[in-house]
Amino acid sequence: MTRTAPAENSCRLAVIAGTLLAAVLPASSLDAQGWIEPPPLAGGFAVDRVRSEVDVMVEGSLAHVTVSEWFVNDGARVAEGDYLYPIPGEAVFEDFSLYLGEEELRGEIMDADEAREIYESIVRRRKDPALIEYHGHGLLRARVFPIGPGEERKVTIRYVQRLARSGSGYRLVHAGALRGGSPGFAMPGSGRGTRDEPGAGRADREDVELRPLPEPVDASFHIRVEDEERFHDPFSPTHELDVERRGGDLFVNVNDFSAGKLALFLPLADEYVGVTVATHHPTTEAGYFMLTLSPGSTDAESIPRDVTAVLDISGSMAGPKIEQARGALVQLLHSLGPDDRFRLVAFSNRVMTNSNDWEPWSRAATDRARDWIAGLMANGGTDIGGALDEALRIVSPEDRLPVVVFLTDGLPTNGETSPARIADRVEGKVGRTRIFSFGVGYDVNTHLLDRLGEAGRGATDYVAPGENVERAVGELARRVSHPALTDLEVNVSSVEFADSYPARLPDLFLGQELVLFGRFSGSGPASVSIAGRRGQEELEFETEFVFPEAEPANGFIPRLWAARKLGHLERRMWTEGETPELLEEIRALALRYGLPSRYTSYLVREPGVVVTDAPIDPDWRTMLPGGVPRTPGAARGSDATGQAAVEAAGRATEMMTLNNLVVMSAAVESHALPGFAGTARRVGGRSFVEEDGVWMDVHHAEDVESVTIVHFSDAWFALVRDLPEILPVLKELTEVTIAGVGVSLRFTESALDRPELDPSEVAAVVRAFREGG
Repeated sequence: MTRTAPAENSCRLAVIAGTLLAAVLPASSLDAQGWIEPPPLAGGFAVDRVRSEVDVMVEGSLAHVTVSEWFVNDGARVAEGDYLYPIPGEAVFEDFSLYLGEEELRGEIMDADEAREIYESIVRRRKDPALIEYHGHGLLRARVFPIGPGEERKVTIRYVQRLARSGSGYRLVHAGALRGGSPGFAMPGSGRGTRDEPGAGRADREDVELRPLPEPVDASFHIRVEDEERFHDPFSPTHELDVERRGGDLFVNVNDFSAGKLALFLPLADEYVGVTVATHHPTTEAGYFMLTLSPGSTDAESIPRDVTAVLDISGSMAGPKIEQARGALVQLLHSLGPDDRFRLVAFSNRVMTNSNDWEPWSRAATDRARDWIAGLMANGGTDIGGALDEALRIVSPEDRLPVVVFLTDGLPTNGETSPARIADRVEGKVGRTRIFSFGVGYDVNTHLLDRLGEAGRGATDYVAPGENVERAVGELARRVSHPALTDLEVNVSSVEFADSYPARLPDLFLGQELVLFGRFSGSGPASVSIAGRRGQEELEFETEFVFPEAEPANGFIPRLWAARKLGHLERRMWTEGETPELLEEIRALALRYGLPSRYTSYLVREPGVVVTDAPIDPDWRTMLPGGVPRTPGAARGSDATGQAAVEAAGRATEMMTLNNLVVMSAAVESHALPGFAGTARRVGGRSFVEEDGVWMDVHHAEDVESVTIVHFSDAWFALVRDLPEILPVLKELTEVTIAGVGVSLRFTESALDRPELDPSEVAAVVRAFREGG
């Protein structure tokens, strides 16, 4: 069954006397800060934003923002138009001023409702969906004086933004920290090139000439926070940051603009641990929350540790691996402090220790330990069970945190050789001990190492052949060198938290934020409390937050929550084995949020087109639940060793710890699995194959209802507003089918002979797309 939403006549782009109003650019270039929009019927022109600088000074609860942008008219005609600058809808602004060079311009500020009409009119005129992501934003608009051919103009905006409270901290949002490039405009015959690539979305319109994608914009984004002692380290779930403290101030550099709108959280240092809260709450389902715990810097008082390093010195460790492992242990020793104690355990056929009891840290003790490490030679078998028994033999007192760092490259061959029984034995003895495991190479048992990490409330990392063991262990030593709080608990009043990840809270370390993603039900003022232990001292921190009935902001939270949950489910699938219920839950989660899963999809590397010589398998939809073929040698729940096992376990671990959209995008790309024959694309976290000129989502099933929507119709705008997750696909592909849980969406440029979708049905379609039923 298909239904269609027709385009309105008013959406059609008029061409009068051969004059093109605006050329359509590839979607990625529309993600800019401010841009210059030509007036209707004024003719096209070519204006590029070539440079952009954003400088923010935070004083108290106010952010003083200066945005400078340079535009060049590299066309053959005089350019004139409106300068448009998006304003985050949830922000409160004061004292706007706008300059063109040294001359102040008169501009108008529009709220989100007024701006929506302008955004949508531009989208309809350009026939390009990129600006729809500014739905809910306000707008600054000012007429820019004519810019002659070859001229450069600088536009400067200055404003004061009142920072919103977010738990026990502040939140800074900025709509302009987006992907590079600028939306310029070109007329036919203006000297700009054309672009016509397979599947390039709107690149094939007869009445539009496309110019080449502009070079990346020279962009910078800097934040300076006065009185750095007032704040813990800032955190951004949308961008990567460089943070420096100097001269009493806090300096933040935003490294990457490719993830969209910037959201940055500044936890106040009034407490030992700062707590910030952010939410996203669609009106049709439970809300999503992000809870960030930010302890002080590494200068603050930390919990003393008892550290046991356990090193595999079996014959398979010979050569570069044993050299790197020795260096890793030395790094671990260097991370210890005056209040810490340590032990060293090495094992092959037998188990050896440097001391029968804890060794208090001192320079002399460290020198003796280094000599002991230097004498370790790789030979013999692997008694993993005996080594872990020795590591857990001595129980630490309550005021100290026991930590085991375990490194192996093989399977148990001596003593107890059953990985399951070894794990059971460790679970019975682990107590308060934290276990951090490293699997080196592909000959390790991932089930055993993952169970050790979970039992010991630590983590498991896998070091592939050729990777540097010393670097991996050194990074762990840096991360866990200053424990701040253990045995964490999160409680909330008035609303209910559910489905939170990590499912079991790890310890909190100084200088390392801990981010919790989850769902919530209910609304209104609530108290969020964090309880934990610092040695024998029990501490609790509390913050107040108003959970909204509806919150369109912070759209990054759902996908990061879904990535965490997907990693958790895949870990369960990996260690417990496949079940139809678990497989279906993974399939639905990956499908809805556009995430990679080895259990549900082949993935083609984004954003290019992959073409191979072999024919497409006609049965590609039926090769797996969800219509997806397995790759040869793909790991199954029963396979615990080998390359596929290690890669699958590492992928689940990475998904379980994602905090940041930039890192998540890189993870999605790096975990792309080999594609199959034919023409295929991966866009917006989804995989598509081309069939008869239509890009088909590989998860689309023929027996699922398909709803047809004409681009830029009223129903199109309503769907894009309510399903922002489909926007990346619509930016890239025109004739496309996007699969949902209970309905598929068929987007097209013309469907005049098909039944119409009434705009009043959009809400039901959204529910079916996300939830089925």
